[in-house]
Amino acid sequence: MITHHPSDFTLARLASGTLGAGPELVVATHLSGCPQCRGRLRSFEAVGGAMLDGAPPNRLSPDAFARALKRLDEADPPAEAQPRVLHPDLPPPLNGYEIGPWRAVGRRFRWRRLTLPESPDANVIMLKVGAGQPLPRHGHSGTEYTQVLTGSFSDSLGRYRAGDCIEMDEEVNHQPVVDQDGECVCLAAVEGRLRLSGWIGRLIQPLIGI
Repeated sequence: MITHHPSDFTLARLASGTLGAGPELVVATHLSGCPQCRGRLRSFEAVGGAMLDGAPPNRLSPDAFARALKRLDEADPPAEAQPRVLHPDLPPPLNGYEIGPWRAVGRRFRWRRLTLPESPDANVIMLKVGAGQPLPRHGHSGTEYTQVLTGSFSDSLGRYRAGDCIEMDEEVNHQPVVDQDGECVCLAAVEGRLRLSGWIGRLIQPLIGI
């Protein structure tokens, strides 16, 4: 059962096209498995459409329609590219992205980076952490978006299971710990940077670059 969802503010940003590419991918991954949030997103999109319908019209130049038709005539229709499915074992929003190899930091902590062609600077990583393993305590200079793909983890604020999407802002400083019943795999993106604490955090920060 999914108990943690993106905030209304995040879904409104997604509907309006103002959510960054990294967080957008994390939220899209959540939406692929959460009909409740898909319904909420449609509501925000409907509100946005109603606002556009109610906006006063702008006067166009007299030849605007003719110029638009000319551009359509001149444009070659783009060939429809077949969607790539690189990772059929992952949620559909992740299927077409290049994902790097797993890299180890110690015996029970692995990570790999996702490449987003539409936003090369996006900080998106996948984490795989062993059962019972704590992650470094950290805060955030912006909002951290995490989607639990498999397994579960806990912190001082709650417990998060597969399907949950968690937002942590700059006011949160926490130390996630993977539950004892198995490893946990998460997708994470950050607006800003993590602020990792302790010598392990200082070791990991340059490696994962997030």
